[in-house]
Amino acid sequence: HVQLVESGGGSAQVGGSLRLSCVVVGIADGSACYGWVRQAPGKARVGVAILDHGAGVPGYDDDVHGRFTISRDNVANTVWLQLSNLEPEDTAMYYCVADVKQGSSCVYKTVLQYKYQGQGTQVTVS
Repeated sequence: HVQLVESGGGSAQVGGSLRLSCVVVGIADGSACYGWVRQAPGKARVGVAILDHGAGVPGYDDDVHGRFTISRDNVANTVWLQLSNLEPEDTAMYYCVADVKQGSSCVYKTVLQYKYQGQGTQVTVS
């Protein structure tokens, strides 16, 4: 049974930082793909980061590139999303997502299509 549990959201000022965490249970180490998506009120879900966009290199949505960083702690089985230089437009519910690798690929589908999703953590920037 796969579970993704996010935490670390909250309120931040413009230009501030937050660090989101996602504890992952139930996926074999090395066999999974991870990412983060967000959804602002009244808007569609948007993929913001993928841990392995190819050759182990992360990928980011253009709106967050250079400000957000995705990483993983293999020992703690936790996926992180560091949010820096926050903007009001970053206000959204953030969800950790995961799916099983296909071969060695995590881009056979978009992060929006990943099978597993956590309950979300709210980020509010003002």
